[in-house]
Amino acid sequence: MIKFLVFLIFGIIFLIFIKINFKKPKNSKLIKFKNKLQSKETNIERIFLREEETTFSNPNINIYIGMYDSEDNINRKSNIHRARLSKFKKSKLNGEMIFQDDEQRIYKFNNGKKVYL
Repeated sequence: MIKFLVFLIFGIIFLIFIKINFKKPKNSKLIKFKNKLQSKETNIERIFLREEETTFSNPNINIYIGMYDSEDNINRKSNIHRARLSKFKKSKLNGEMIFQDDEQRIYKFNNGKKVYL
């Protein structure tokens, strides 16, 4: 009988100890942040962000906007194109170099002549 009471007391103490440890509040934002950093999607997003940064920093890199691109992708590419025009006064879009003059007019060269768009 004494062994049973000792076992019962240790069992109750063990259950109380487990319950106290599980009641500790866990920082869910920290857990989400950690999981996001370790996910494959985040690594892929980082690669695309690096690619966008290099595309943004060099106006001679061609930005190709295709017919089957999604609307979000087209918006992202056109924003990069506009940013390069405003920063460098030139940008390459779909294989054509497009320029911006001091009066914010956009043009390209066609057979050595300025053609305003």
